[in-house]
Amino acid sequence: MLKQRIITALVLLAILLPALFYPSPEPFNAVALLLIGAAAWEWGRMNGYGSKGSLFVAFDCVVLCAVSWRLGLLNQPLTLLWTVAGALWVLAGAWLMRAGVLGWPLIPKWLRVSGGLLALWLAWLAVAQARVMGINFLLSVLLLVWVADISAYFAGRAFGLKIAKVKLAPAISPGKSWEGVWGGMLGVVTLAWGWVAFDAAWPGQSLSLYSRLAAHSGMLLVVAVLFLAAMSVVGDLVESLVKRSVGVKDSSGLLPGHGGVLDRVDALLPTLPLAMMLASLSK
Repeated sequence: MLKQRIITALVLLAILLPALFYPSPEPFNAVALLLIGAAAWEWGRMNGYGSKGSLFVAFDCVVLCAVSWRLGLLNQPLTLLWTVAGALWVLAGAWLMRAGVLGWPLIPKWLRVSGGLLALWLAWLAVAQARVMGINFLLSVLLLVWVADISAYFAGRAFGLKIAKVKLAPAISPGKSWEGVWGGMLGVVTLAWGWVAFDAAWPGQSLSLYSRLAAHSGMLLVVAVLFLAAMSVVGDLVESLVKRSVGVKDSSGLLPGHGGVLDRVDALLPTLPLAMMLASLSK
């Protein structure tokens, strides 16, 4: 299993890194489009579609993203769209956490599938527009989620159930603790201030999300990154809720040793549009 994970990670890095650092954003956005299409295929399977139906869901998602690209949305200010998307994620996330695993099957199938397609489209549009804004900006958003996840893992291992004495969401993801969440938040605040210092020391590149927020106030920066870290947990829990409801461990086996694409991007689905919302509102 470890060997599979390492090989898969190396293959992904060999594809993503050249695309990410290519002078123009098109190669990275094309790779991101393929990954989102694969995630849409997984979403179709997790919602009861067969092979053809899942491919149709993936096709719809890819076409929606491609049309958005063709229409030039990546280069347009989308403040209203990101604000609405952010509000929908907060409201839908709160409702799903309250409804729990048993509430998921009660949602009409068409609404589940449409909602997933909307979330995947918004995530692609956000990551693609972030790449257009600059590599430094995009990496600052992606690393926030990864640092939150890694910090939560180690904090949970070291302090889990020693402070709060209760798990975060035992019916959805029994392995998560409140201590892990707090550790993740501490990690992203440290990352944010470190990145602001990096931007100040090496000017001339695209501003990171953190420097854009810090330009208004340090308090805004701290509140914003804590909010994004919390929503990354919501994204993770939502996918866990769906998988537990349909009785699967992974969204698919597309990434040997890692599960599926959705398993790797679940925390990014709410975080990317919300980061774009914060960047748009902080101009």
